[in-house]
Amino acid sequence: MTKRDYYEILGVSKNSTPDEIKKAYRQMALKYHPDKNPGNKEAEEKFKEAAEAYDVLSNPDKKARYDKFGHNAPGGFSGATEFNMEDIFTQFGDIFGFGGGRFGRFSGFGGGGRQESIRRGSDVRIRVKVDLKDVANGVEKRLKVPILGKCETCDGTGAKNPSSINVCPTCNGSGHVTRMANTIFGAMQSTTICPQCHGEGKIITELCTACHGEGTVRKEENVVFKIPPGVSEGMQLNISGKGNAARRGGINGDLLVLINEEKDEELIRDENDLIYSLYISIPQAVLGASIEVPTVNGKAKIKVEPGTQSGKVLRLKGKGLPDINSYGMGDLLVYINLWTPQKLTKEEERMMESFLKSENFKPNPSKQDKNFFERLKNMFQ
Repeated sequence: MTKRDYYEILGVSKNSTPDEIKKAYRQMALKYHPDKNPGNKEAEEKFKEAAEAYDVLSNPDKKARYDKFGHNAPGGFSGATEFNMEDIFTQFGDIFGFGGGRFGRFSGFGGGGRQESIRRGSDVRIRVKVDLKDVANGVEKRLKVPILGKCETCDGTGAKNPSSINVCPTCNGSGHVTRMANTIFGAMQSTTICPQCHGEGKIITELCTACHGEGTVRKEENVVFKIPPGVSEGMQLNISGKGNAARRGGINGDLLVLINEEKDEELIRDENDLIYSLYISIPQAVLGASIEVPTVNGKAKIKVEPGTQSGKVLRLKGKGLPDINSYGMGDLLVYINLWTPQKLTKEEERMMESFLKSENFKPNPSKQDKNFFERLKNMFQ
């Protein structure tokens, strides 16, 4: 199923301010709220769709990736459609006028069921270097990444032994306490995290000596992941579940891979095109020549026609880099530069002097040649 444009869903533009995006989402969420549309599956899907759009457009990093790549952004987006209804209420609780963090719990409208709170470990960010060959073909990386992993001694519980884990007396093991709040829908029952056990529902009397009660220890994790063809400097890939373990159980955070692109010694990247500066001699320019030029994956032969002028650009179709969204291949642009020798032998000087008298060696640029500097100016604007 093709995803709709997030801006279209909320009825905003790319230039909308965060407040305008928030206001638009609030209007959509209230319109399709399940309390106002009981049993309406279509309204529920629109409610989730709006939450997914707001989840991306309200996050500067996600919004920047979406604006550049759309739904095909590397690593994708952890959309709100993957949450259940209570996840949406807790993540965007401030929109509706009640509290609760992303991993808190919500006592649903009209007394709905409760969901256990889930901890999530923090994300880990690393930088990975790629060269043009990696960009062209994609590459599999195997790295040792320092993370906070689950403590094997206590199996991530943080307790010395199972008997050291007791039910929290404040919340009776639920991990939350109930409160009432006045919202635009009237009086509503909602939940907050228990202040004594911080949402765990349990109290540990004796801590694990290996992790000191955290449930996590520092370790190096072997991570294998693929970098797709067409990536570029500054892109970020999300590797789900390969980040830090959560304190005392839960789900792991993500591994965020920031792409650092190494400059090639011969080829210059211009988006999906590659540029190579080829120097040819005066005889090659006059007589023509067959010359090898570098490509990402080897060499390619080009034909320099007799009488080629300095500044001419030869285009090798499809010899550039792939588009990250699979929209085709870039080209290799070969810029011809005439190499003028700075030192000549006496005999070479005499030959050059004889050419001065030849009509063929007197500059006689065509209209196309005269436009070269205009093209050059436009190229650097």
